[in-house]
Order: sequence, then structure tokens, then C-alpha cells
Amino acid sequence: MSDNKAPHRRDFLKASTVATAAGLVGTLGSTAGVYAAGSDILRVGLVGCGGRGTGAASQALHADEGAQLVAMGDAFANQIEGSLNALKKQKEIADRVLVPEENKFSGLDAYRYVVDSCDVVILATPPGFRPEHLAYAVEKGKHIFTEKPMATDGPGARWALESVRKSKENGAAMVAGFCWRYDYPRRELFKRVLDGEIGEVLCAFGTYLTGPVKPMPAPETRPAGISDLEWMVRNWYNYTWLSGDGLVEQACHTVDWLAWAKGDVPPKACTAVGGRQIESKGGNIFDHIEVNYEWADETRGFLAQRQISGCHNENNLYLLGSKGKANIGRRGVSIDYADGTTWKYSGEAPNMYQVEHNEMFKSIREGKPLHNGDRMMNSTLMAIMGRMAAYTGQEVTWEQALNSEDKLVPETPNWDAPVEFPQMAKPGATKLK
Repeated sequence: MSDNKAPHRRDFLKASTVATAAGLVGTLGSTAGVYAAGSDILRVGLVGCGGRGTGAASQALHADEGAQLVAMGDAFANQIEGSLNALKKQKEIADRVLVPEENKFSGLDAYRYVVDSCDVVILATPPGFRPEHLAYAVEKGKHIFTEKPMATDGPGARWALESVRKSKENGAAMVAGFCWRYDYPRRELFKRVLDGEIGEVLCAFGTYLTGPVKPMPAPETRPAGISDLEWMVRNWYNYTWLSGDGLVEQACHTVDWLAWAKGDVPPKACTAVGGRQIESKGGNIFDHIEVNYEWADETRGFLAQRQISGCHNENNLYLLGSKGKANIGRRGVSIDYADGTTWKYSGEAPNMYQVEHNEMFKSIREGKPLHNGDRMMNSTLMAIMGRMAAYTGQEVTWEQALNSEDKLVPETPNWDAPVEFPQMAKPGATKLK
């Protein structure tokens, strides 16, 4: 195991300066060709061996015949074995799943050893850990595929922003798990919208209405002897510091649509309403939020997010422009123009998860690494901003979200680290920090 020290959250918060909105707008860094010891092999490491991480590892190996999975890490050792077995069952890639026992790392610091062992790292742990993992991977100059979101609080977002800046200087790839950006039909729709085909986008309404993702188990199911921190991590989706909540962790995809429609220009402020309708057996996340974003040009974007069983489900987008309407919904991807004509997407529609890895690995091979850093942080911070507004009941400006000192993520050097079970927010009583 390496003796390299990761840049811990507390160290960053001591040294960090307040980021500005201008830091979200930048250009691609220099190109880089980081291969294993100058060979044609790209060594891939996986951090976070759940379903999404396993899927991303599979897509990485399908994307490039010279990619080999050489290291895996997770908080829990059994997750590694389950993921490894699933990957080895895929005939097309099984011969490139080459993870020896000494490259299986478990525990809270597993990410360091995976990063040290690879050229391309996949970060797919609960997002509360993402800023620290990003910082270490960037420090080591690795190409990165990072799942969304990239932080769960303002301090974490600023840390991730700093990693984005350094990564561009390194010239390494950083591709984000905002997978709809790699979906051909939606790419074509947004291209047309941003080319002005529906005129000025006056209003956007997005939905993410679904059932509960990972319901909190009953307290009596908690195994004897595990620490409070381990219980939280095993049920990570139900705690804001680990998941961000349903808006930040899942509906951030819809937030990303709103951002995309506005050319990734940050909103100036938002208000929101939300709460917990169905009693939770633990955790502190709301189960429904509606957000009203306002941009400097006085246009609006609205988002409805809900995770309650037995309700209407949809994941749609409705854009109203000065010369037409664009929609993502049951009709597929379409535009209705003011002259009465309609455009519907009818081209290719390959798997977007595969496309994002295909394009990432191709860019690395060509020495022109893709970098999604600025837009991924814009969408992440927009989602955090919406949650802040819902949980406090206050209007939240972009600057307040960006500069927030509401540090949700505790220090977690080991499983016995003391952690407090966070309380459910109460709009009007919970303070904006």
C-alpha cells in the first residue's frame, strides 16, 4: 500500500479561498496522453463498486480494447467481490478484468490505493466523498470519470471547483456522469434550442417524479456492533451529507437539463418549497421539492422533484420559447414551431452510458482529453442551491450557494469517527449559512 497522503477535507477548508462564479467558465487545458508506462494499455481503476460503478467499469472496458480493469476499491469488501463477479461474466470484456487480490482495497481510504494503481479512475462512491476523491485523483494527474453530483454542500463544491481548475491545467480528461449530455436525441434537441430555433427560452419546466430510491430500513434491522458512521454509509441515500438528497443526487439530471437550455449560465437566485410527506425511519432527506430558478435576464426555470410511492411518475422537460416549444417526454424528443410544423428526432440513439465512455477514451487516445468540469459543477451547485432554498425556506442567490459555509460532511478518518445523526430541516427555522 502507498504512503501517499490524501488532501483531507479539513486541510482544504483551512486553505481555500472563496470561489467566484467566473471560476465556472473556462477553457480546456492542454492535452495529455497518460498511458501505462508509455504502452498502449490504459489501466482502469474503480472506486465504488455498486451497480453504477460496475456499469461504468463495464462501459469503460467496452469503450477501448486497450483498457484493462486493474484495481477496485469500496468501503465494503463484499461489494468488490460482487462487482468483480458481475464483470467477469461479460464475455466481451472478461479477459481484461485483471484485478489481483493485492489490488482489491476496502475501507474509507481505499480510493487512494486504487488511484495510485491506474491511469483512468472511475469515481462512483456516495457523493459526499466525491470532493476528497476528486482532489486526490487530480493531484495524481489521472484521467477521471466522475459520477454526479460532485459535492453535497458548498464547501465541497468549492473543493471540487479547485480540482476542476487543476485538472484542466494537468490536461487530463474529466468526464461527468451527467449522462443525458451524451444522449444523441437530447443533444440534437438542445443544439437546436441553443441555435435559436425556438427563439429566446423564456421558461423551462423539468420533472423528476419517481418512487423512493433507497428507503431507510427500520432501526431494529441495524446489525449489532457497527458504528454510527458505518450505518450511515450503508444507508447513504437517506442522509444529506452523503447523497445531497433526492434533488441533488437524482433530480440533478433534470437540473442539468435546465442548465443546458440556458447555455450553462448560472441562475442569479432561486426559491423553493419542500418537505417530508411520508414518515422516514431515519435519515434527514426531504421526499419532495419544487424549485423556482431565476436568471439575470428575468427568465425562469422550474423543477418538480418527488420520491413517493403510488404517485404520478415522469421525467420530462418542457421549454417555452419566443418562437416555439421544445419537449422531452412521452412523445420522445420534439419541437413544435410557431408556424405549426413539428420536428421529431429520428436518428440513431445508442446507449448514452456507453457513448460517454466511448468519447472519453477516444479523446484520451487522440491526445485531446474531454473536460466536462465547468458545466458539471454548474449543475451540481444549481442542485445544492435548490435544496438550500427548500430546507431553509429562504431565497438563495448564486453567490450565497457558492460561498456557503454550511459544511455537512464530517471528518471520517476511520469507522469509529464520531458523527451526529442530522435532524430533518424545518423551513423557516433552519438557518441559511
